[in-house]
Amino acid sequence: MKVSVDFDCTPEELRRLMGLPDMSPVHQAYIERMAKAVGDATGGEAVGEMLRSFGPMSDAGMKLWRGLFERPTGGSAPAPTAPGEGGATPR
Repeated sequence: MKVSVDFDCTPEELRRLMGLPDMSPVHQAYIERMAKAVGDATGGEAVGEMLRSFGPMSDAGMKLWRGLFERPTGGSAPAPTAPGEGGATPR
């Protein structure tokens, strides 16, 4: 048995129907803060600092993302390791 239900409504109408809170003010504040931070950024390090302050990433998280972006492009970043792995240990 297959049942299909189609809703013809806007995202705002669906949000209200489901009883979800209106996050527009929070989203707008975040966008304004990001725009200000990007406008104030003058170099690569400033962008990195901005990302650290906005995201839930620690330095280890930033290294992981940097490795993911640099590996396909032939960058010089080492491959990311899983948390708790410090690489090979001497025997």
